[in-house]
Amino acid sequence: MKAPELGIKIGVYEHGKRNSIADLGVKVGHATLIEGEDVRTGVTVLLPPVKNPYKERLFASTFVMNGFSKPIGFVQVDELGYIETPVALTNTLSVYTVASAMVKHMIELNPDLKSVSPVVMECNDAYLNNVRKMAVKEEHYFEALKNASLDFEEGAVGAGTGMSAFEFKGGIGSSSRVVEIGGEEYTVASLVLANFGKREDLTIAGVPVGLELKDYPGRGTSGKGSISMVVATDAPLTARQLKRLAKRAVVGLARTGGYAYHGSGDVVLAFSTAQTVPFDKEPHPISFLPDNSLSRLFKATAEATEEAIINALLQAKTVEGNGHVRYALPVEKLLEIMERYGRLERSTQ
Repeated sequence: MKAPELGIKIGVYEHGKRNSIADLGVKVGHATLIEGEDVRTGVTVLLPPVKNPYKERLFASTFVMNGFSKPIGFVQVDELGYIETPVALTNTLSVYTVASAMVKHMIELNPDLKSVSPVVMECNDAYLNNVRKMAVKEEHYFEALKNASLDFEEGAVGAGTGMSAFEFKGGIGSSSRVVEIGGEEYTVASLVLANFGKREDLTIAGVPVGLELKDYPGRGTSGKGSISMVVATDAPLTARQLKRLAKRAVVGLARTGGYAYHGSGDVVLAFSTAQTVPFDKEPHPISFLPDNSLSRLFKATAEATEEAIINALLQAKTVEGNGHVRYALPVEKLLEIMERYGRLERSTQ
């Protein structure tokens, strides 16, 4: 269950109908690899709501909080201000395999293609997964692509299969927020691959949960890790404004207890589904919101990212692999703690 269903309220804005990045029409698909005693990894693919992302490019930008990370495609996104492929998530040593598969996917869609910039983000799942085996193959990208849907699983699935967060089981999490600007409603959503954090730092809705659970079994890493964050909105924003939006995802990260320690890769990709950059058509007028109207979107981004991280924890199940165990966040103990601090919504209990 996600945070709202458990009575944990994060932020002030309302959720979208699905409380996920699917509220923007973004489909998400997973390929999960669980093999033998030491392969716990996978691929997650995000499909923007266009028929051909190479021909219907979406305005986008990136932000790097701490660059101990290996994302592919960020340089061109920042230079040109758009994405031209789906977005994929996987483990550190598999970004190159997944990028190669994505290029082949784009060639299939566009026979005249001679250059493309795949966007692939990563975290290192080596605690639970033997990353040196490089178990992810190109076929797993296409499997995730085939599985893409508006209804998708979160937690220890796809790219999140072997990830850890706050020395609990981490993985994929998502959340959305709806805001009103100038009489119009806009949605902001975040999807994260959470693989970071020290146990004692974990904070949920302002409650020092990690300190309360510091003696719970399963500790045993430095807490470095990483997090890849994808923010989507249907607000009409320029690439420059999307970079500003991307920065606010880090505010949500910080509110959960993320400190971007040395060794952590904390990166954000933000894109807008509001309008496209046509590939081979005449230039056309674009519209965008004025900068002085963006504050609500900034706050919504922080809230959605904060909850997406907590949702990843809440939905991940205990996983054993590579000689280690990552225990799921103990939900019943969590609810006891939240109630003791007066941060559990009574109406949902």
